[in-house]
Amino acid sequence: MQSIINAQVPEFKVQAFQNGEFKTVSSEDIKGKWALFFFYPADFTFVCPTELVDLAEKYDELKAMGVEVFSVSCDTHFVHKAWHDASDSIKKIQYTMLADPLGTLAKGFGVYIEEEGMAYRGTFLVNPEGQIKVAEIQDNSIGRNADELVRKVQAAQFVATHDGEVCPAKWKQGQETLKPSIDLVGKL
Repeated sequence: MQSIINAQVPEFKVQAFQNGEFKTVSSEDIKGKWALFFFYPADFTFVCPTELVDLAEKYDELKAMGVEVFSVSCDTHFVHKAWHDASDSIKKIQYTMLADPLGTLAKGFGVYIEEEGMAYRGTFLVNPEGQIKVAEIQDNSIGRNADELVRKVQAAQFVATHDGEVCPAKWKQGQETLKPSIDLVGKL
């Protein structure tokens, strides 16, 4: 199994739904920006809306951090709109919902389930240079936590701007970081 960490985000051009409108989103749109890709199995399901709403509640915070947020499923943009119109929970979503009916993005990020035609729950943070800095993939029966996702984004952005520093376990913004050196070996 090959790691996706530090790999370039795959090139893509897909249809999307956001704020009552359809639009096209491509890999060109994320160049020079932090981007979060949040894959989920399908619209009109059970765990998915709980995750998408949890992420929607963190959207303003992520936007303030300069992060573009994209949820992605193998549904069409028409299904995204229908779900938005039918669900009070999904109406809360303001970030872009990418449509991936051919599984192109899901395959590019390594989360496509061929026999089901849908994606695993995958979360990927891409830096402004287009490199994947955080990758998390889990079984579809396990929901994610947007608070922990925000913490990981903060850590990734911190180390990107503080050369030579790393974030320890449970690090939160404003806390001490580490500067790896021979002096720390065996002392932590």
